[in-house]
Amino acid sequence: MGDWPFRAHPEQLPPPGDWRIWLFLGGRGSGKTRAGAEWVADGVKNRGLRRIGIVGATWHDVRSVMIEGESGLMKATKARFEPANRRLKWSNGAIADVVSAEEPDSVRGHQFDAVWADEFCKWSDPQGALDMVLMALRLGDDPRMLITTTPRNIKPLKDLLAMPDVVQTKSSTRENAANLAATFLTGLALRYGGTRLGRQELEAELIEDNDAALWKRIWIENARVRVAPALVRIVVAVDPPASVAGDECGIVAAGLGEDGVGYVLADCSVAGLTAAAWAACVAEAFETYKADCIVAEANQGGDMVRQVLVDALPNAPVRLVHATRDKRTRATPAAALYEQGRVHHIGAFAELEDQMVSYDGSGKSPDRMDALVWALAYLFPVRRSKPGVRKL
Repeated sequence: MGDWPFRAHPEQLPPPGDWRIWLFLGGRGSGKTRAGAEWVADGVKNRGLRRIGIVGATWHDVRSVMIEGESGLMKATKARFEPANRRLKWSNGAIADVVSAEEPDSVRGHQFDAVWADEFCKWSDPQGALDMVLMALRLGDDPRMLITTTPRNIKPLKDLLAMPDVVQTKSSTRENAANLAATFLTGLALRYGGTRLGRQELEAELIEDNDAALWKRIWIENARVRVAPALVRIVVAVDPPASVAGDECGIVAAGLGEDGVGYVLADCSVAGLTAAAWAACVAEAFETYKADCIVAEANQGGDMVRQVLVDALPNAPVRLVHATRDKRTRATPAAALYEQGRVHHIGAFAELEDQMVSYDGSGKSPDRMDALVWALAYLFPVRRSKPGVRKL
């Protein structure tokens, strides 16, 4: 670890004792990734690790954050990364295999003496993937696992916390402020300050769902699937930001299946971008998911919203919608679809889902949730029956 033990916060160092899983709960930018990379680096150099598992929510997440990221393994240790083989190799013979939690069955056949798993609460099937990884954690005299994640109120995390061989450390964003850009901290404060989600995303608290919210997390969890069937209609819905500073542009892609069920395909929301930049993200989502239409709320910007979207994708049909009722009222029909089991999420969308189960009509605007509501309103239009005349 070099001088890492002297520069690290106590929470970033392995806890003493006889544990099998070290669970490091951290806020955004709290140093979780650096702690994981340094733990692996020290294990290869000083603890005799030779077969390591590196697990993330997706292959892209593993590569861009855990390996090549600013706090990733390539910065903490001297290893050769082989993207084609999805592995790292060290000169002493140690090997780290990269595994995506999107494909739990891909863990079969692997054997590890250590595993570093990142953002466990964002995995599409956290319990299923964890079960497979733990079955592979069987080499050496003392195989151990480090899980670094921002907490979410999901059953797999609660089950982990209750296990007798799990130890926990926790670090807030504030504790690592010296290593973070001032603009990053300002943006987080604008986005999460004074909210329930702020306690989760910044303070690493495990926040129970809001009983006053329209959605229940169990509705989402019970209807989660890995793939969608044939879709008869696909939409990209947009909730434009009121400003660049700290505001999100909600961008959600969803489709209607031949079975009459809705499928949320992606949450492509972005923050802190100019109008042209977020419009480009909308265009990318439109093309990626082969959408039929773009639906955009026009309360913020009106004709400007249409124009930036047309500039980004000239041939795409753009439908502007106007909010005439409050957010909670608009969201009620969408929440009812979930309660009826008529909407499925393709994988997990952590930030979107957190907004859904937290928003009770107060606080900051839930831009991702708003985009979802517009998407479902397009896919499931309210049809009012016309009054008839009866003849006696």
